[in-house]
Amino acid sequence: MPRHAQILDSAAGPLPSPAEWQSHSPVALLRNVLRLTAPNPGFMTGPGTNSYLVGDPRTGFIAIDPGPADADHVARLWAAASHVDGSGGNLKLIVCTHSHPDHSPGAKPLQDLCAQAGVAVAVWGLASAPTARANSQFVPDITLAHGQRLLLSPATEGAPCHTLLAIHTPGHAANHVCLLLEEDGLLFTGDHILNGSTTVIDPPDGNMGHYLHSLDVLHQQCTEYGVEFILPAHGHPLPKALDAIAHLKAHRLKREAKIAAVMRANPNGDPDQWLPLAYDDVDPRLWPVAKRSLLAHVEHIQWLQSAGSGT
Repeated sequence: MPRHAQILDSAAGPLPSPAEWQSHSPVALLRNVLRLTAPNPGFMTGPGTNSYLVGDPRTGFIAIDPGPADADHVARLWAAASHVDGSGGNLKLIVCTHSHPDHSPGAKPLQDLCAQAGVAVAVWGLASAPTARANSQFVPDITLAHGQRLLLSPATEGAPCHTLLAIHTPGHAANHVCLLLEEDGLLFTGDHILNGSTTVIDPPDGNMGHYLHSLDVLHQQCTEYGVEFILPAHGHPLPKALDAIAHLKAHRLKREAKIAAVMRANPNGDPDQWLPLAYDDVDPRLWPVAKRSLLAHVEHIQWLQSAGSGT
């Protein structure tokens, strides 16, 4: 069973407005999990991109999603990862959940800070696929394999370890990875699962079929490891992890069914004509973004139709 008694972020709930967040100091979610939100609030990022530090001064820290290449944010991450004596830069490795520009560009500057302190720290993750956009190019130092474990071990015998299990979750991005903190039953979901908004699936790097399958994989892993909380890259933690995943999949399938019905009723239409009918319950100002996910749903619907016909 997970060793934590309760997550410390009592504000877990709906996504707050950016003004209610601060980017100056790390927030302790558990004694071995810190969150530092990058100062990049916006329409697509909510209050900003959450960077996480997993570990403690005895084991060192793993930085998850160092965020954009913001020098002040990177310096705060470096300082937050402190040695027992309080000096910063006690990082053991850096992991990027995927290659989007608010997640991975901070990795190299953070790595450089470590190097200036005389410590070589590798960047882990999956390289961006050929389908990635020009602003989402990323090549890690070390490729992170599905099912691989990243372990922080203390020098003191009997002190707790921290183990992150890598789970390849394509869908939002072809190279997306979630990370499960085994000892504490926490799932770091990057952009695959968010709090307060629905993840955009943007073909060709985004794929709705892969996204739905990845949700099933996460549900299975969360069941196996007793995961209770989801820690997304945007917004507060989500409680009741299994319920959150099930609700998200049901929402996606309901939207897909609505899109399929619109397509059947308007067989000679195109995505621009289907969009206002399939997303009539969404603010029209969001339709340009919703169109990306509509295209991913259309692609998935057509694939299912082709598979069903045997062609």
